[in-house]
Amino acid sequence: MDDIEQIKEKYLGHQFETKEFEVNAEVLAECARACGEIAPRFTDPAHADFQATPTWVSSLARGRNLPQDFPMFGGVGFDGGKDVTPYKAVRPGAKLTGHTHVHDIYAKTGRSGRMIFVVSRMELFDDNGDKVADADTRLVIKESKTS
Repeated sequence: MDDIEQIKEKYLGHQFETKEFEVNAEVLAECARACGEIAPRFTDPAHADFQATPTWVSSLARGRNLPQDFPMFGGVGFDGGKDVTPYKAVRPGAKLTGHTHVHDIYAKTGRSGRMIFVVSRMELFDDNGDKVADADTRLVIKESKTS
């Protein structure tokens, strides 16, 4: 576990990407309907309170999920889930800026060996500089027995 502590020292809080996004009303409505949402404030762009569903920000594509030189422990990473913390409604026409950093790193050991969990967090801000959401992506790396 000492190696995890060294990796934490090097990477925790390290911002490795900034990306811009434009919020499109039709995309918001289509995504809401595809997820089974029926409330008009999420599905009808003409609704007076139209906005993105709270989890919509997890669909924003990042360029990278980890810093370029992040160690993979000889294993292959796979998606371990998403978490969203909404702070403010996302409205069509907004320009969002996402800043992504390594938020957490931890390991668990079980019958199949050690697995390393890496949480990258994209903090999203609107064009006024207000934080609208945190979107976390959890990557799970199954450590290779040879590493």
